[in-house]
Amino acid sequence: MSNLVSATRMPIAIIGAGGIGRAHVERGMRSDAVTIAAIADPAAGAREFAASVGVAWYADHRAMLDAVRPACAIVATPNAQHVDIGLDCIAHGVALLVEKPIADSVAQARRLCEAAAARGVPLMVGHQRRHNPIIAAARRMLAAGVLGRPVSVTAMSTWFKPDAYFDTAWRREAGGGPVLINLIHDIDLLRFLLGEITCVQAVTSNFVRRHAVEDTAAVMLTFANGALGAISVSDSAVAPWNWDLAAGEAAHYPRQDVNSHYLCGTEASLTLPRLEVWRYRGARGWHEPLTAERTQVHTADPYAEQLRHLRAVVEGGVAPICSGQDGLRTLEATLAVHTAAASGRPVTLCA
Repeated sequence: MSNLVSATRMPIAIIGAGGIGRAHVERGMRSDAVTIAAIADPAAGAREFAASVGVAWYADHRAMLDAVRPACAIVATPNAQHVDIGLDCIAHGVALLVEKPIADSVAQARRLCEAAAARGVPLMVGHQRRHNPIIAAARRMLAAGVLGRPVSVTAMSTWFKPDAYFDTAWRREAGGGPVLINLIHDIDLLRFLLGEITCVQAVTSNFVRRHAVEDTAAVMLTFANGALGAISVSDSAVAPWNWDLAAGEAAHYPRQDVNSHYLCGTEASLTLPRLEVWRYRGARGWHEPLTAERTQVHTADPYAEQLRHLRAVVEGGVAPICSGQDGLRTLEATLAVHTAAASGRPVTLCA
């Protein structure tokens, strides 16, 4: 906690007590960096949950901001509410971490970013994979030039979500599919490792589940550094090849000893999450033997690490690992998947 300016835990509020909000509460209850000062959510179940963990409950987040004055708020409400609630936090001078996606449109995301910048309020986005030690190690390897010049990346986000998952109506409608729920994490991970995306091509399908929203997508990316990417995403495929099952970030997913991401360069290639580096030790060429080395890193809960970082940003002036602008660029690239699929044409993004 060397970056922190206070020896006591920083008070934070959780706005939205659904699944991800409760996950933040549970981590916060165990954290040595923050303490949960309040929960704001009008639902009766949220009130009961707050009582069960001994935390003050408010039906209205504005009343909570007036009464509690937390150092930071985590906004874990439905996407459409992110910006309005975020603007209320900014008006109170309260730093905020907004769960992904930062907003439901690029224009709204820009509005939130501009308001935070104008007020000088820290704005972070909850792409928790950036806080995983595996990703931190991979980023150091890339920065050190281990791969040489990045050439390509292949990633998979293939799941089978049970039928009961779709009993909730919004998961069957536009915006509730694996592009905005799952693929957005992979796009953010690849931006974090390889830099900005300049072009998106895509096709989507609802062939399996026949819902209004896609169940499968194939995506091609061009990066500003010249590397190309290919991502396969589906919530209807029986497969272990996705980050959540492979990396073991959450105990409720049975961990699989597989890789989900493959980064290739002119000097070596790297797998994730196993952190295997493949390269030549002598003569180079496809007839020569390759050597594989694996790096083992200490495991850590990325959500808990995110809370530590949150405090460092708010109290210690540390730059956010995932800023509002980062969240905006990731959202822009993810929404471009739908645009490209609908038009059948590439979508160009600014680097």
